[in-house]
Amino acid sequence: MPTDREEIDQDRRTLLEAATLGLAATGTMALMPSALAAAADPDAVRPFHVKFKDEQLKDLHRRVVATRWPDRETVSDDTQGVRLDTIQKVAKYWRAHDWRSVEARLNSFPQFITEIDGLDIHFIHVKSKHDDALPIIITHGWPGSIIEQLKIIKPLTDPTAYGGTEADAFHVVIPSLPGYGFSGKPKEAGWNPPRIAKAWAVLMQRLGYTKYVAQGGDWGNAVTELMAVQEPAGLLGIHTNMAATVPADIAKLLAAGSPAPADLSADEKRAYEQLADFYKNGLGYAIEMNNRPQTLYGIVDSPIGLASWMLDHDIRSYRMIARSFNGEKEGLTPDDVLDNVTLYWLTNTAISSARLYWDNAHFPSGGFFDPRGIKIPVAVSAFPDEIYQAPQSWAEKAYPKLIHYARPAKGGHFAAWEQPEIFTSELRTSFGPLRDQI
Repeated sequence: MPTDREEIDQDRRTLLEAATLGLAATGTMALMPSALAAAADPDAVRPFHVKFKDEQLKDLHRRVVATRWPDRETVSDDTQGVRLDTIQKVAKYWRAHDWRSVEARLNSFPQFITEIDGLDIHFIHVKSKHDDALPIIITHGWPGSIIEQLKIIKPLTDPTAYGGTEADAFHVVIPSLPGYGFSGKPKEAGWNPPRIAKAWAVLMQRLGYTKYVAQGGDWGNAVTELMAVQEPAGLLGIHTNMAATVPADIAKLLAAGSPAPADLSADEKRAYEQLADFYKNGLGYAIEMNNRPQTLYGIVDSPIGLASWMLDHDIRSYRMIARSFNGEKEGLTPDDVLDNVTLYWLTNTAISSARLYWDNAHFPSGGFFDPRGIKIPVAVSAFPDEIYQAPQSWAEKAYPKLIHYARPAKGGHFAAWEQPEIFTSELRTSFGPLRDQI
């Protein structure tokens, strides 16, 4: 007999198969014309619709309720990790979380699947009503997903309804990274950022965009910057909210655990201290996923294990999330957080997403924060609560064609998700100088 997990995985496969046919997973399977076209044409773009079975949500809630809790931390702060009080509040809130509203929100946007380099790639594609809109491809990171960008889609595509002008309009493409969300899970090693960057260029070409821009943070930044390095036809420029600007001499000092050099400016010293703390106290999750992602069976079997692993990405994001579960108004709400974690759980992508770290470590394409020698226009939004707030002096050296640099007053690692109005404004300003090229 199949196990509960095997049944859930089969449900997910059925969902994906049905969704690419434009059917609900609970409906009767039938071969639709679009599916016949997809079988004949590997470049076909197929409609996608999200709907999980009630049984999968009941299983999730049962597992949350049945969590076996550890002892409380032995300190009065968060130096040992996600605090027991915080994660128990997450569990309590999760039991009332409305996943169906998330599905409705996702399904309110046009979604598609297309095969690129042998792998199904899922993406949201929303065209603006304004014909002269600038096409943009936006890439999420870990522990994020397409959930990160949902709040910015309407302001970007319909700017006149959100404080902008027709000249601010974008056509928006938001793909799920390989192994994440509704994209396919790679069956072979090597899906690293350069390979994904090439796939994204194929996607934009397939959608008919001959000129476009790209944006990303976290892994999305690595993919977007490597697109800029590869310079595919039509890519006019990029925007990053987690810039890779750390000079080589600074990187060596950080790796050695040395104190900050005395000649750094105030902004440079703050960035150095942020990075030093992250490397010393916050890098454990990445090291484990770099080295042994397959070992993380616990976060596939336990929803609370998955949630705690995802919450503990960087200290400022974690503290913001913890405050939100204490009832404080923050950039992210408890529903925001659980929308994203639940997506990971239902798609069973905890380990497949973690393998991106392993692929990047074993098929390296440069350090995460190391300048990559980008020659095309770059815009930088350095948010204060990011892993590090890239100084303008470093950005100017890393990006010879820096067309915009700003230090927004608030926002952190999940900038588009936390501060959608600020983020939207940054994209409008950043890409304004490139619009006359479309």
